[in-house]
Amino acid sequence: MNNQIERRALPIEVRTDGRRLEGYAATFNTEARIGERFIETIAPNAFAASLNKGNDILALVDHDPSKMLARTRSGSLRLSQDSRGLAFDLDIPDTQAGRDILALATRGDLGGMSFGFNAIEDEMIGDKRELRSVELIEISVVQAFPAYDGTIVNARSRDGKFAYPVSAYMARTLKIMELS
Repeated sequence: MNNQIERRALPIEVRTDGRRLEGYAATFNTEARIGERFIETIAPNAFAASLNKGNDILALVDHDPSKMLARTRSGSLRLSQDSRGLAFDLDIPDTQAGRDILALATRGDLGGMSFGFNAIEDEMIGDKRELRSVELIEISVVQAFPAYDGTIVNARSRDGKFAYPVSAYMARTLKIMELS
């Protein structure tokens, strides 16, 4: 394991329900071009070991720890893994960051979701990388430039009647940050 947190983002289905945000932070078997370096996919169950450890995982805005929305330790962030990917359900706080994200989600203006991780097990064959097991550090609501393509972001009202699709963005890398 290296000392860098990798981050990936994807346009994905995100829904609001009152003061809750729910959807998928990552999907399995979806290709993403990571810069000009390689194509990456996430294998099914890549998050299982991380979720089973019970570590405190944060929900942030744009990977910014000063804009925390929720965390697993307090129960305000709930994560699970199913056949589609890493599902999340979080309670949006009554903070400036929370109100901003809720307003953007309701209008359909969010870019997607992202996650910060350390690769535990991966395989690189040619220009294709498969993440087989990751240590999940955080998930983030991103306002633009998701890496994983193929899905949309949408928001719905409390009764679920209104959906606002947003077109998917081109794949790109957000950034890699060294741990201090």
